[in-house]
Amino acid sequence: MMDNQYNYYRPDSDENRGADNQQGFGAGPQQNPKAPKPKKGYAKKVALVVGAAVLFGAVGGVTMQGTSYLTGKLLGKNTKSTVGTTKTVSNAKLTTSTSTVTSDVSDIVENTLPSIVSITNMSVQEVQNFFGGISQQESESAGSGIIISQNDSELLVVTNNHVVEGSDTLTVTFNDGNSVEAQIKGTDSARDLAVVAVPLDKISDDTMNAIKVATLGDSDSLKVGEPAIAIGNALGYGQSVTTGIVSATGRTIDGFDGEYIQTDAAINPGNSGGALLNANGEVIGINSAKINSSAVEGMGFAIPISDASDVIQNLMNKETRSKVSDEERGYLGIKGYDVSEEGAQMYNMPTGVYVKEVMSGGGAEKAGLTKGSIITGFEGSSISGMSSLQEQLQYYKAGEEVTLTVQIPDKNGEYTEKDIKVTLGKNS
Repeated sequence: MMDNQYNYYRPDSDENRGADNQQGFGAGPQQNPKAPKPKKGYAKKVALVVGAAVLFGAVGGVTMQGTSYLTGKLLGKNTKSTVGTTKTVSNAKLTTSTSTVTSDVSDIVENTLPSIVSITNMSVQEVQNFFGGISQQESESAGSGIIISQNDSELLVVTNNHVVEGSDTLTVTFNDGNSVEAQIKGTDSARDLAVVAVPLDKISDDTMNAIKVATLGDSDSLKVGEPAIAIGNALGYGQSVTTGIVSATGRTIDGFDGEYIQTDAAINPGNSGGALLNANGEVIGINSAKINSSAVEGMGFAIPISDASDVIQNLMNKETRSKVSDEERGYLGIKGYDVSEEGAQMYNMPTGVYVKEVMSGGGAEKAGLTKGSIITGFEGSSISGMSSLQEQLQYYKAGEEVTLTVQIPDKNGEYTEKDIKVTLGKNS
């Protein structure tokens, strides 16, 4: 038994449109709206929005998600099979420790590979054909993950939110080649993080003996120039390794929350969610994205593990849920717009979902949610837009109570944060 001790391609998706354009939440069997991806890294484009739509927490079909370049371009080809760019349970804990430095990268890799998994995301995407008809197309995408903990009933894997977004089925493949179906335990779209749960009773004893929990390092103590090793499911071929150095720390990137580690270790499609290691073999970052431009070379980015630890801990301790049927799914009862990172900076607003209208008789109205407020969180996880809010809602039934984190404006344009409990209504 094991001791208790993240690039990924996504097809282009339109921004959410208003109800007049027949897009958005609860609009019936249409393409699932996705949060807008950032445009060219050197050009800021203001985007407050993507149209209004009633948040029923469901739309017909689920569109496949993946990682985009930081420039807003997508990795890989737009095909059916694509490669990624990269119950209440007892509280799980992240494990950190110090190990002896070794100069042999092969030794580091050999010791770390049992902690790295491949993640396959199967989803259904609605596609409009040349004649205007809508059909459903199954899509497959690949990414990576890191085994970070286990509780009494689950093995817990951290990855990027975009690796698992829009999934109908998730499969985790371990270092020994065995695969097990998994479920999303929690996601945070603003930080692009997710935790996936694999039932322990579905993992064979042989596989349990072949894998282990990764050792987490301290990204706060990183020095520019020290070695960096990236491991992940590059191009969907299985685990592979690239090496380089820490090029910079504390990088901020337009359209992305938080700060990043910059490295010249190649972060290839499929590596998203995989590990960035230091010379001790400790995880110092979660591989996230790369810049695609003829003007730059060797710029990959990873989420610092120390910055992410609180978010990961929160996601690990969430209740593991399954998607509910369209008939049972709850809805908030609002119309809203996305507030993108660029729009937020331009208009001095929080990122999230701008409430354009509160529907009469809905759960949001009964809870006191008002027009002009901005929803920034759902059940403790950050919300970056309507797409991520919908991703959360699809796991909750009508009648269940959820907690929204809301930014409420005053007459001077200043925002005050407040938590509001909403009982989800039934889609009638």
